[in-house]
Order: sequence, then C-alpha cells, then structure tokens
Amino acid sequence: MKFTGPIPPMVTPFDEKGNVDIDAHLHNVQQWSDAGLQGFLVMGSNSEAAYLETDEKLDLIRHTVTQVGKSAKVLVGTGMESTRSTIALTNAAAALGADAALLLTPFYYREAMSEQALIRHFFEIANHSDIPILLYNVPKYTGINVSSALVREISEHPNIIGMKDSSGNIGQLVQFQQAAAPDFQVLVGTAAVWYPALDLGTTAGIMALANCAPAECLEVERLFHAGERDAARALYQTLVPVNALVTGNMGVAALKYACELRGIRGGKVRAPLSELSDAQKKIVEKTLSDANLI
Repeated sequence: MKFTGPIPPMVTPFDEKGNVDIDAHLHNVQQWSDAGLQGFLVMGSNSEAAYLETDEKLDLIRHTVTQVGKSAKVLVGTGMESTRSTIALTNAAAALGADAALLLTPFYYREAMSEQALIRHFFEIANHSDIPILLYNVPKYTGINVSSALVREISEHPNIIGMKDSSGNIGQLVQFQQAAAPDFQVLVGTAAVWYPALDLGTTAGIMALANCAPAECLEVERLFHAGERDAARALYQTLVPVNALVTGNMGVAALKYACELRGIRGGKVRAPLSELSDAQKKIVEKTLSDANLI
C-alpha cells in the first residue's frame, strides 16, 4: 500500500446543536476528491477526534468509505490509550472498509511509555489488526517523541507499513528515513515541511492545510516533480504563513473558518474549544488574502 500526495486530516463539521453534520462532511469529501486528493484521514488531530464519541467515529468512517469507494485510500485514526481498545477500534474500522489505521502514541501515563513499552504496544496491535497500521508521532500533543531506534524496530514488522511524523523537524525526518526498512513509508505531518520533504523523497503528507488548500498543496507536489523547483518553492513559501495560522497560532477554529472561506464546510468546533472572535476572523481573512487563497 503506497500513499501519495497531500492527505487531509479531515475537519469534522458540527452543526449549531453540536452534532456531527454528515451532509457537510460528505460535501467536503466530494470537494477534496474533485481537487484530486488520493487519500483521506478520518479522526485525525484536526478532526477533533479526541472529542468524538465511538458511534460518531464509526459513522464518519462508514460514510467516508462509502463516499470515496475505490477512488482513494481511507486512513482512520484509531489510537487509544490502551492496547486492547486500540485493537477493537482498529478492527471495527477495518470491518467498515478502512484501508489502514493511524495510531497515536499512548501518552496519559507518559513516564511509563518507555521505548520497549511502545514497541510492545504497536507489535501487539499489528499482530491482531485486520488492516495495516502506521505510527503517529506528534510530540506537540503527546509529549512523546519517538526515537529512530524505535522506528528501526517497528519498521521490520510486516503489518506496520509507515508513520506520520508531525514534529516538523527535518533533521529527525532524515533520521527516520535512514533508520526505517526500505518499504516503510515516512509521511510528514505538517505542510510546514512539505517542499523540503519532497526534496528528501517523501511521497505523501497528512497535513491540516490540505483541508482548506488541497489544490495548492497538490500543485506544490506537481511543480516539484515537473522539475519546476523555483515555482514549487515559491508556492510553498506563500502557503507557510497560512499553515502556521491554522495549525499553531489559532488552531482548529481557524482551520475551520479558513475552510468556510474556501467552500469547505468547517462548521462549529466542539467545546471546550472556542469559536474565533471577529478580530481573529479578520486575521484569517487577511492571511488567506495575502496568500491569494481568497
């Protein structure tokens, strides 16, 4: 299984009553498909997955798989705190047609998550998962940054096919690439490093920016592979401030508003996240305008 191009950790639209808006979600999937995306992630960090109930998660998987069909790959974020619950959710996603699972490193008992504990966790899941799995390294949220030694060991397992590295550290990305088995895919987890990652041979990235700028993320890749490096780099540099705004400075609420400005139905955020103020909305509008996105 090979992942290519930008993959959005799809925003989850909530309606005025705080419920998942499936119609809006399916509208978004169609918009992203029309833009040419070849992969989708249900229940990523930018999907507010931590706030979703189990029945909502399964409903989103079911509808996404049905909508996408065989035209693209559907990944699902099924990482839970316990090994047992992760296996259960992963196989429930598999039964609904998901192609692969993305597993967050457990972090609640952070001090107990030694390298060997994490390896046991991922091996146990891989041994009992009905679909291939990928490791999700996101120190920003978990406080855990996996080592290249861990990547070297888990990459040898036949059912662990890759990882998403959201550290944004190019030097670490290279270390992961060098440590991993030949067929193990190291996907970047932020558009902040999309261009340099392409130059390092990365084939795919799971990035928040692909929600609101899917065609532009694809164009960076197209220009790069067409040999138009200067144009690819210039477009990438134009997008970096937008990415910084919707991933770091203002987060999910800003990402959802940026989506709304571009025809993607972001909907409301789920409490305890807060909606943007009018002043914050103006900052989002200006940032997108400066990047020629609106």
